[in-house]
Parts: sequence; C-alpha cells; structure tokens
Amino acid sequence: MTKQTFAIIGLGRFGSSVCKTLVDGGAEVLVIDKSEAQINNYKKIATQAIIADAQDENTLKSIGIRNFDHVIVAIGEDIQASILVSLMVKELGVKHVTAKAQNKYHARVLEKLGVDKVVRPEREMGKRIGKGLLSENMLDYLNLSANIQVAEIKITKPSFANKDLAKLRFRNHYHLNVIAIKRNDDIIISPRADQKLLVNDSLLVVGKTADVAHFSQSMS
Repeated sequence: MTKQTFAIIGLGRFGSSVCKTLVDGGAEVLVIDKSEAQINNYKKIATQAIIADAQDENTLKSIGIRNFDHVIVAIGEDIQASILVSLMVKELGVKHVTAKAQNKYHARVLEKLGVDKVVRPEREMGKRIGKGLLSENMLDYLNLSANIQVAEIKITKPSFANKDLAKLRFRNHYHLNVIAIKRNDDIIISPRADQKLLVNDSLLVVGKTADVAHFSQSMS
C-alpha cells in the first residue's frame, strides 16, 4: 500500500502536533516553516523539513506542493498569510487542503476559498473540556457528523455490575452500539453480547449525540 503524503505549512503548536501524529502513524510528512530553529527541531522527526516562506508561490511550485495528497495550512497568528497560502495551494491543484482558523470570520473566508476542512483547535478543545465538566462520566468524545458522536463513558452505576450487554438490553434501551470496553489497561474490542460489565469500566459507544448525552447523564 502506498503511503499517504502530507505537507504541513507552519510549525506552531498545532502544526507540530499534527506532524508528530502523522509520522507516528507511518505517513510521509514534509514540514515547511520560516523559522530555522523550528525546522532544525523537526529534521529528525519529519520525512523532510524545509526552511521557506510559503507565501512565495514559486517556492510552493519548486517544492512540488501539488503532488502531496494532503496539505495542512497550520499558520498561527498571521491570518493574512494563512488566507494567501490556502488560496495558492488550492489554485496549484492540491487534492485536499485542511487549514487552521483563528476565529469564525477567518473560517468563513477559508471555506469560501474552497478549503476542504477548516479546523479551530482551541474552540474544539474548549468544547471538549466544557462537556467533560458538565458530565464527569464522559471521558472523551468525537463528533463524526452534526448528530453522530463517538464517546468514552465511564460506568459508575452499581446496577450495571456483573450484567452483560444482552441482559441490560443495551442497544435497545440506549440506542447505542458498544465498540469497545476499556478495563484498566485492557481493551475488549467488539465485545460479545454476553460480555459482563464492571463498575469503572469505560464504554466506547457510537450513536446519535442526544442518545450519547442521555446515557452519560444516566451514569450521574
């Protein structure tokens, strides 16, 4: 299988984190940044690290930016640079572009430029922290779409102890599918219907956002 190729423009906290995650996943990653110090830090991490100003279209062309499967524009505070670079990589024919936005207005501009995915990391992290504070049993979650969610929810009700998923009629009662059960350091993938639960198990469930919220609240 051919490895996916990624180019990350900007090595702030967001770009650096994305780079490490992609490299750990076995992808080929090129990083571009104006800072020599940042590039030197990533020479042994990324597949290739280049000191360059991505606002120069000729530089992007010489790098062969259009040949990458995915470009991530992770430029930090300079919104003008983010917009310009996003526009250029789209015009140069990159297949898929993800860009970081500082605020909703920045996000709207990027969307109008045809950026395939716009992310606001601080906003998403804030939402996660907020939901965690509202429900101490919801350990983490990920929105798959506007109304479908994957969540990790801790079992705290003694009434669940030593009962299996079938006896609890879990799917019928909560309208959720259990993907996995986390028990201490063990993970039970695709648990059987006769799999018994223990207090302090964490269930990885998928379903409608409202159903996830209902199940999380039932553990409170």
